[in-house]
Amino acid sequence: MLKPAPAELPLWTPSAERVSHSRLEAFGKLLAKRHGVAFADYAELHRWSVARMDDFWRSVWEFSGVIAESQGTEVLVDRSQMPGARFFPGARLNFAQNLLRPRGADDEALVFWGEDRVRERWSFRELLAAVSRLQQALAAAGVGEGDRVAAFMPNHPQTIIAMLATASLGATFTSCSPDFGVQGVLDRFGQVAPKVLVGCDGYFYNGKVIDTRDRLAQVSAQLPGLAKLVVVPYAGTGAVDGIARAAMLADFLAPFAAREVAYASLPFNHPLYILYSSGTTGVPKCIVHGAGGVLLMHLKEHQLHGDVNRGDRLFYFTTCGWMMWNWLVTGLASGATLLLYDGSPMLRNGTILFDFADAEGMTHFGTSAKYLDGIGKAGVKPAQTHRLAALRTIFSTGSPLAPEGFDYVYRDVKQDVCLSSISGGTDLVACFAGGVPTRPVWRGELQGRMLGMQVEVWGDDGKPLTTGKGELVCTAPFPSMPLGFWNDPDGARYRAAYFETYPGVWRHGDWSEITAHDGMVIHGRSDAVLNPGGVRIGTAEIYRQVERLDEVVESIVIGQEWDSDVRVVLFVRLREGLTLDEALTQRIKQTIRANATPRHVPAVILQVPDIPRTKSNKIVELAVRAVVHGLPVKNAEALANPEALEHFRSRPELAAGASKP
Repeated sequence: MLKPAPAELPLWTPSAERVSHSRLEAFGKLLAKRHGVAFADYAELHRWSVARMDDFWRSVWEFSGVIAESQGTEVLVDRSQMPGARFFPGARLNFAQNLLRPRGADDEALVFWGEDRVRERWSFRELLAAVSRLQQALAAAGVGEGDRVAAFMPNHPQTIIAMLATASLGATFTSCSPDFGVQGVLDRFGQVAPKVLVGCDGYFYNGKVIDTRDRLAQVSAQLPGLAKLVVVPYAGTGAVDGIARAAMLADFLAPFAAREVAYASLPFNHPLYILYSSGTTGVPKCIVHGAGGVLLMHLKEHQLHGDVNRGDRLFYFTTCGWMMWNWLVTGLASGATLLLYDGSPMLRNGTILFDFADAEGMTHFGTSAKYLDGIGKAGVKPAQTHRLAALRTIFSTGSPLAPEGFDYVYRDVKQDVCLSSISGGTDLVACFAGGVPTRPVWRGELQGRMLGMQVEVWGDDGKPLTTGKGELVCTAPFPSMPLGFWNDPDGARYRAAYFETYPGVWRHGDWSEITAHDGMVIHGRSDAVLNPGGVRIGTAEIYRQVERLDEVVESIVIGQEWDSDVRVVLFVRLREGLTLDEALTQRIKQTIRANATPRHVPAVILQVPDIPRTKSNKIVELAVRAVVHGLPVKNAEALANPEALEHFRSRPELAAGASKP
């Protein structure tokens, strides 16, 4: 069995052939030709990309073949204003046109698995025809530039078709997954007042059929200005005759035959998407993103950082309520076939996604760190059961991937693969740091800061750190900065979210460090950082140690106000049938003390049967902290399992006067 690599050796190094054939290497040759520059390594290229931003972003545009009516004469204006800088102010383009760029009519565009019940294949010709018909139907329903179309949908081909048809018209698309409750949907869509809502009749999860028609009826009845509800018959739960303004998809499309798709020519910053913050501390923020910025950032990330080529088969396990769905679908612009899966990833004893990978020749496998941790704990070993012959890259995000997660991938999934842990967020619908296909993979590290992103780590004094942990900041503008928040006319909420701590500098809210290899480690969210005795500790530093133990499935840690200070409280979910006893408690503490510091050791360790998480599978330290302190959780609808919060409420072990465990 492959053992963890020694700390001084990388887990994986790309072959010379792989480097020479990479898109990143080809981009370097373009820069040499156009600008007469050559780079000894990636670090030099990164420094050039942030020092020469105009040349860099124009080169990305050229290299990736952006389709546009005009590029304009300027790349970046008002560059000293953050927010306020504008990229390609004279450009005119259409996002959907770039995703539907010409390819072979019979080339596969989409392959879909709905658990093990539904399979669909869509050729490029079929995708174009579907977009054309829906574009016409939406226009006939009154949808035009600036209107919103919302999707309450699974990760299904019709969701992508709805987005493309919406974007082709210059309308703005927004989505959330069908596992949201009525209030969770209204908290999002109710703020942006869509003209058309696209929903499904139901969906599948863990072998069960979940009927969504009642929620669709309630949501559509309470959305101001809604003209039409279009229902996609995915789960076959029945008719929707009793729902006002509702039409089945086939009836909505019936009057329209496929024809050439018409694309509205729009400014670079025309609103494309509205995405939502997690909303666990209040009503979600509605974050508006521009078409050109999203397109250019995703083309850069897919091609240069993910090495996505025409004909590759790109997969990300995601719902339509997570920004990774938006990231995935732009893969069409690089000529990739999108592999879509909706439902539970744990079917077939946790192997169904790897069955999908083998069956469809998957080249890029994207997922969350929690999924990799989960299947590792469950003993899933695809290297022994699957070929994964085409797989070149594994993406991981959502939360920091622990060093043991890196070990698991190279030991039990595949040895010759680029494991790209990536980090960014809904706020930029892109990444600050992540994969570099020409660099080695070091245990527990993101390979590097993304090109064109002037990312630094700052200390409390607002100065860059060369070593140690601090705030992840971006000190220069980038194309996918939000256009702003919905219903924030003076931009006050937008500025407060990212620019209040360091004026003119984007503070992202990640507690991070730059490594000796020029990679990055994300130690958790800054607002969840623990502060016992005035020492700041990232939550991921504790998770990395606790979840090494075979008995622990997952954990969540908070700081509890205690005796005019803060004490560290750790909650653990153990393997089924196990109980937290004194021996295991001491093993957990000893593991943390030996591999971190004594200050990392929790004052209290408690067992819980479940841990609350968002619908994109992120654990919610702030919500748990609120419950422990007797404070309200303002928007439990944002959670996938809000009932789990009750396991943390009024715990006698955490009450004043309780003896210290």
